[in-house]
Amino acid sequence: MGARDSSSDALAEVRRAAADRIVAIGDLHGDVDATRRALRLAGVLDAADHWSGGTTVVVQTGDQLDRGDHEREILELLARLEDEAARAGGAMIVLNGNHEIMNALGDFRYVTEGGAHDFDGEVAGAVARADAAPELRGRAAAFAPGGPWARRLAQRHIVAIVGDTAFVHGGILPEHVPALGRLDQDVRALLRGELADPSATVAAIMDPEAPLWTREFSLAEAPGTCERLGRALQGLGVARLVVGHTVQKQGINAGCNERVWRIDVGLAAHYGGPTEVLEIRGASVSTLRSP
Repeated sequence: MGARDSSSDALAEVRRAAADRIVAIGDLHGDVDATRRALRLAGVLDAADHWSGGTTVVVQTGDQLDRGDHEREILELLARLEDEAARAGGAMIVLNGNHEIMNALGDFRYVTEGGAHDFDGEVAGAVARADAAPELRGRAAAFAPGGPWARRLAQRHIVAIVGDTAFVHGGILPEHVPALGRLDQDVRALLRGELADPSATVAAIMDPEAPLWTREFSLAEAPGTCERLGRALQGLGVARLVVGHTVQKQGINAGCNERVWRIDVGLAAHYGGPTEVLEIRGASVSTLRSP
């Protein structure tokens, strides 16, 4: 594991000690049945939809929203599991992906017909968007910065570090590391509606190479890719990076001598991919697959 430099001190809030067992789950995209299948494959959800994972730490790498009709069910299930896991000595860590931020910014291009009504009746007063289509007014009010569901998303981070593994939706490039903690704080403030001028934060988080969007470590390895990954890992003080965001048609796979693991397998019905999750036990990393 690379030595942690001083720039990573701002990430103390997203760090937690190593766990005996860690499970990582990729993009869910509005499919609550696929969400349950993944959690049960991981051994952390019982038949009554309650936490059964004991001290396991689960990290879901973002994109609960869009492309499916059951987003609210997913958000509420994961929120309840956060509480139940904590009481059992484990953890359910849910990250924000690019689709959570897109909804906060009023980008509803990937909302399904059913999803359009998932948040009907939400009241957010001054944050309501009068320019939203009538069928999306509730959703717009729910996710507008300062709105009720945006504030819930603000309780989550864009990055998590558990022991010697970092988790993020898209990727962490070496140039991200010095300001990653500050970006995480700014995005949470954006979601809470606390930024008088959010333009700089919006530009930073919506950049095509931002941590929620980059695919540099998720595609075929171009010359220099693994060297750049190594510098990012050294800056973070970790051994490996786990990313979602980019569907891996071959299933969960690793690159750069297993220093990056790609876990978005298209779980949701929109993609029709398999049910797979990543399991980390100490230095051993493996894939759990449904038969």
